[in-house]
Amino acid sequence: MQPSLTVPATLDSLTKIAEFVMAATAAAGLDKKAAYRCRLAVDEIATNIITYGYGQAGCEGLLNLQADIDEQALTISIEDTAIAYNPCQAQLPTEDELRLPLEERPIGGLGVYLALHDVDKFDYERVGDKNRNIFTMYRTASAQ
Repeated sequence: MQPSLTVPATLDSLTKIAEFVMAATAAAGLDKKAAYRCRLAVDEIATNIITYGYGQAGCEGLLNLQADIDEQALTISIEDTAIAYNPCQAQLPTEDELRLPLEERPIGGLGVYLALHDVDKFDYERVGDKNRNIFTMYRTASAQ
């Protein structure tokens, strides 16, 4: 597994990002369900960065991904220079809204909701001109 990946911030890069995440989850020994949840979370945030952070701002950039595995966890980070955006401060769907049929739910926020809730821990940092989204999946005793 390569410990890092840098790709253009385009929707065409999502396949490479997914492959990177799946290789990292396999190297960490995560089960299929945890690997899927991690991939979905990273995909949702990467898509938002590409679409809103760069696309709507009318600029281009790169996504830098880093994977770190230790005895306790797999940590994947995405770093970008798009406009500042903290997913932890996003307006997310309420539990009541999530229970509504799809056609009755308000549009927006579901992808970020899934990203924040599909990983064991999510952190966001703004360092200088960079956004850093950090996804943590804890490893089970059998994966160590």
